[in-house]
Amino acid sequence: MEPETLVSLLLFSATLVSFLFLTIKKQCKTLSKIPNSYTIICSVFPIAANFHRLIQWISDILQTIPSSTFVLHRPFGSCSVITANPVVVQHILKTNFPCYNKGPTFHQSLVEFLGNGIFNTDGESWKVQRQISSHEFNTKSPCKFIETVVDVELNDHILQRFTFDNICIITFGFDPEYLIPSLPEIAFVKAFDDSTRISGDRINADVPFLWKVKKFLNIGPERRLKEAVAEVRGLATKIVREKKKELKEKETLESVDILSRFLSSGHSDESFVVDIVISFILAGRDTTSAALTWFFLLISKHSHVENEILKEITRKSMIVSNDEVKNMVYTHASLCESMRMDPPVSVDAKEAAYDDVLPDGTLVKKGWIVAYHVYVMGRSEKIWGSDWAEF
Repeated sequence: MEPETLVSLLLFSATLVSFLFLTIKKQCKTLSKIPNSYTIICSVFPIAANFHRLIQWISDILQTIPSSTFVLHRPFGSCSVITANPVVVQHILKTNFPCYNKGPTFHQSLVEFLGNGIFNTDGESWKVQRQISSHEFNTKSPCKFIETVVDVELNDHILQRFTFDNICIITFGFDPEYLIPSLPEIAFVKAFDDSTRISGDRINADVPFLWKVKKFLNIGPERRLKEAVAEVRGLATKIVREKKKELKEKETLESVDILSRFLSSGHSDESFVVDIVISFILAGRDTTSAALTWFFLLISKHSHVENEILKEITRKSMIVSNDEVKNMVYTHASLCESMRMDPPVSVDAKEAAYDDVLPDGTLVKKGWIVAYHVYVMGRSEKIWGSDWAEF
């Protein structure tokens, strides 16, 4: 290589590195501003600089925007619309619901783990699963069963272990025994955790092409995902087959877990049932433990709230029934207030099936991700007034 060429390359490299350094430094200092976009690479630098506080970073941005909506430009022309505007959220979830689905981006990222379960499907399949689930949860038998399971599991209560055992027993009658006194490491739990984490990383990837390459080569996290999903789905399939065999022999199942009720009501397609059972475990596990953790933290800091809850509890019988729980108005309000301030699911997202214009005038193109920020909405002065921070 000619000396002049080498010097030119070195100068170019030094300039590029300096530009990247100054860009990241600048973005770190201006945390609450909409990030700049730089052609192909777009907002990679500000996202990378704030990745450790992504939810709070986006929250800071949304709080400074009058419309509470902005467009985040991602690499290679992809875009995400992020909003904390209730009118926009209503448009996404109700007014123009057919436009906003899980879509191919989410489906491709989650299909190995969730299959075509309720959280990874659209259209008629989603409607059918929603109707079945709604029916099963609105009968008295599951409520009584859940009440019994919770009462047994609360003999020892480390929240995440407690909720994992709970949701597994309630969903398909399987107790992973994650909460026993020795607090063991359970292979199924580890596999479920890894499947959830790596599938989530796929969705959040700035360059999805990279995880697809790793999947093709069967290396890194993608190799672990393949192993973990095989373990989760393998155990779920085994339990489904055992339940189907029991149903064949007895014509009816004595247990009232969700899987037994699904099979007893004629839904015997193995793949369908496995998908929906895994989706239920995902829905009920971390969300419940997160909600309870924040709830106990908040009431521990507000003794007057704790005292009122205790008064309401002591007015009930020693063993509180499901019907009595429904009448615990103050406790219910406290839980709702806790989830307003610290929601178990901070952000939810959809993919636009076709071009649309949001009520605030924001243009949405087909294939764009549209996310509504529940955390910001719960802490918005525009929605809750100047005393929004009070519990």
